[in-house]
Amino acid sequence: MDIQPWVWAVTITVLLAVIAVDFVIIARRPHEPSMRESAAWIGVYVSLAVVFGIGLGFLSTPAQSLDFFTGWIVEYSMSVDNLFVFILILGSFAVPAEHRQRVLLVGIALALLFRGLFIALGAAVVNAFAGVFFLFGAFLLYTAWKLITESGEEEEGYQENGAVRMVRRFLPTTDRYHEARLTVRIDGRRVVTPMLMVMIAVGLTDILFALDSIPAIFGITQEPYLVFTANAFALMGLRQLYFLIGGLLTKLVHLNKGLSVILGFIGLKLILHALHETTDWHVPEIGTVTSLLVILATLAITTVTSLISVRAKAPKAVDVDGAEDASASAGAAAAQGRPEDDDEVPTRVGG
Repeated sequence: MDIQPWVWAVTITVLLAVIAVDFVIIARRPHEPSMRESAAWIGVYVSLAVVFGIGLGFLSTPAQSLDFFTGWIVEYSMSVDNLFVFILILGSFAVPAEHRQRVLLVGIALALLFRGLFIALGAAVVNAFAGVFFLFGAFLLYTAWKLITESGEEEEGYQENGAVRMVRRFLPTTDRYHEARLTVRIDGRRVVTPMLMVMIAVGLTDILFALDSIPAIFGITQEPYLVFTANAFALMGLRQLYFLIGGLLTKLVHLNKGLSVILGFIGLKLILHALHETTDWHVPEIGTVTSLLVILATLAITTVTSLISVRAKAPKAVDVDGAEDASASAGAAAAQGRPEDDDEVPTRVGG
C-alpha cells in the first residue's frame, strides 16, 4: 500500500482538528455528558470509521479495507478493557465530573502521539527484521496467559506510577482542584494541582496499553497507515464510551477471558507468519477473514456469557434474601405461638 506524504498530512491534520474542536467545546462548557449525548458522539465516530473503511475498499483494495476493520475492532475491544483502569484512576484522584472529559481528551491526544511513535518504530523494525514477529507473538501469548490467569482475581485499586510519584517528590503539589487549572499560586508559591497529576497518570497508563495493542494490530496488518488509522478511530470514541458504558462495564465479567483468547490467537498468528517468512517450512498462515470471524465470535460469546452470568447471579441473591426473610418471619411466628398467615408470606418475601 503506497501512501503518499500528502495523505499522511491530511489524515493527521484532520485528527488534530477534531481534537482541537473537542477541546474548545469542552473548555467553553465543562460538563458531564448525558448518555444520549455520548451515544450520539459514538455514533458519529463509528460512522466515520465505517465510511473510512468502505472508502479504502474503493480507493485501494477490499483486502486493505478488511484489514482496517479487523484492526479497528481489535483496538476498540481492547480500549473497552482499558476503561476499567481509567475509571480507577479518575476515581482515585476524585476528578470532578465536569472536568473528566478534559482529562480523557488530553489522555487520548497523548495516546495518539505516543502510539504514532511506536507505530513508526514498529514498522521500521518489521521491515528490517521479520523475525521480530516471534517476539511480538511470544509477548502476546504471555499477555494472554496473564489475562486469563488473573481474570478471576479481585480488582485492585489504582497504584500511582513512578512518574506521578516523582512529580509529587520534586514539585510542590496541592490536593485541591482549582477548576481545570494545572498549576496555581498559593502563598506566593507555584504548585501543581491534581488536574495535572491525573493527566500524567492517564497518559502514561495508555503508553503501557500501547505495548499490548500495537503488537496485536501488527498481527492483523503490517501497513503503518492502517495501523495508525485503526488506532486513531478506536481512541477517538473512547472518551464518550467512558460516559456511556462506564457503569455497565462491571457486567462484562468475562471480558478479560475474551481478550485473552483474541491476544492468544493473534500471537499464534504472528508466530506462524514469522515461521513462514524466516524458514523454508510449509507453514499455514491465518487469513484476515478468518481472523475477523474469530475476533467477532469471541467478542459475541464473551458478551452473551457475561450477561447470562450476571443475570443468573442476581435472582439467586434475591431468592436467598427472600428465603432468609421468610424463615425469619416463620421463626418469629412460631416463637409467639401463632401460625404464619399464608396471605402474608408472599408480601414479606416480595418486600
